[in-house]
Amino acid sequence: MGTLLISKIREEYPDRIMNTFSVVPSRKVSDTVVEPYNATLSVHQLVENTDETYCIDNEALYDICFRTLKLTTPTYGDLNHLVSATMSGVTTCIRFPGQLSADLRKLAVNMVPFPCLHFFMPGFAPLTSHGSQQYRALTVPELTQQVFDAKNMVAACDPCHSRYLTMAAVFRGQMSMKEVDEQMLNVQNKNSSYFVEWIPNNVKTARGTLLYLFCNISYLLLLLLPYTLDFVLSYI
Repeated sequence: MGTLLISKIREEYPDRIMNTFSVVPSRKVSDTVVEPYNATLSVHQLVENTDETYCIDNEALYDICFRTLKLTTPTYGDLNHLVSATMSGVTTCIRFPGQLSADLRKLAVNMVPFPCLHFFMPGFAPLTSHGSQQYRALTVPELTQQVFDAKNMVAACDPCHSRYLTMAAVFRGQMSMKEVDEQMLNVQNKNSSYFVEWIPNNVKTARGTLLYLFCNISYLLLLLLPYTLDFVLSYI
């Protein structure tokens, strides 16, 4: 039903950016027998009829709830909260004014080297347990360190096992763009072996300024999904 809807929307609006947040099956967390079949049959439609696909799986969401948020019995509401936070981060520059804004079309232009390679691995920070949120002072270096951690990825695939093709970092909150650029350059210099050489300037940054004074600084990292054996064994 979902892929049929995607194909019909593509036929009706061929010039619009098609963006999906797709839940891929996991070997460890699965409550439906036909999940692998559904994923296998829907991948073709995602390749052909979408421009950006953000991969999410329940295994990573449960790991975040257990290990990071310290939830003993996470509910579907907790999982959906993580997904909604990721979706909110992706659309930050559409909903709020800011510097170097990046709408969905700009993300697609900067992050998709080939049309079929539009599968992203989202990461989100800060992620802290509810009891310690009020005691943590967030800084740009700390957020940068967090979001590059595999524990903050909402897809259970460690990017350190592969190489980055492209990357986009969307910041939210009041911060210096100079500090943002310095931190991203520092990450690239320290992890240069994880970036492919044949795509120059493959890191994009953007910042959205929130209109609410009580909102914390947050940070979203979008990674183009590398096609590796590790990913194939994890999801197919």
